[in-house]
Amino acid sequence: MTKYVDLTMTIHEGMTTFPVYWHPVVEVTHLGRLGMEKRETKKIVLGTHTGTHMDAPRHFIPGGETVENIALDQLCGPALVLDCAHFPNKHEVTKSEIIALLKGRTPERIVFNYDWCKHLDSFEYYSEIPFLSEDAAKYLVEIGVRLVAMDTPMPDNPENGRGSENDSPNHYTFLSNGVIIVEYLINISEITREEIELFVLPLKIKDGDGAPVRCIAVER
Repeated sequence: MTKYVDLTMTIHEGMTTFPVYWHPVVEVTHLGRLGMEKRETKKIVLGTHTGTHMDAPRHFIPGGETVENIALDQLCGPALVLDCAHFPNKHEVTKSEIIALLKGRTPERIVFNYDWCKHLDSFEYYSEIPFLSEDAAKYLVEIGVRLVAMDTPMPDNPENGRGSENDSPNHYTFLSNGVIIVEYLINISEITREEIELFVLPLKIKDGDGAPVRCIAVER
């Protein structure tokens, strides 16, 4: 029996977006109307990092690869789901904790389940997240991970943002090594197995630093 789990946020006006000027809020405008033009169409305004999305290397790395050139075999394939829901708010996930969770496995794709989407539409969603230590991020690169996905808005300590002395070190570690980051997942708790097939399908944006994605987990 095959089970499909949609890990993707629904795009709509008023949805959670990172509260800074370089991430626009979503706007949906009706253009065609069934009662007038006999067909319905809409104009959608959104950012390259709106909702469930992927970061391409270009997001942080000058000259880094862009969305339309990321190979599908990096975005789609077997993935390991790591249960991190027991970690408390603001917990720094260490290298040793990652090693314990992996149990000797070296997956190409990892999905971190912090059970964090329950905090959507709250201030805690951004300020209280558990995050990877710098050593943990470097270790994942060392063992050959090609994609990391999570139900939090970032893999970094939120205190290490733009303007800090240590701006987004895990973003730089992953993206400078070609590791794709997928953020803002939902519904991971509906997955019942550790080993799944993961499909991350971004909008094919030319020179894209990132893109909204449709993300699906498949259990077979």
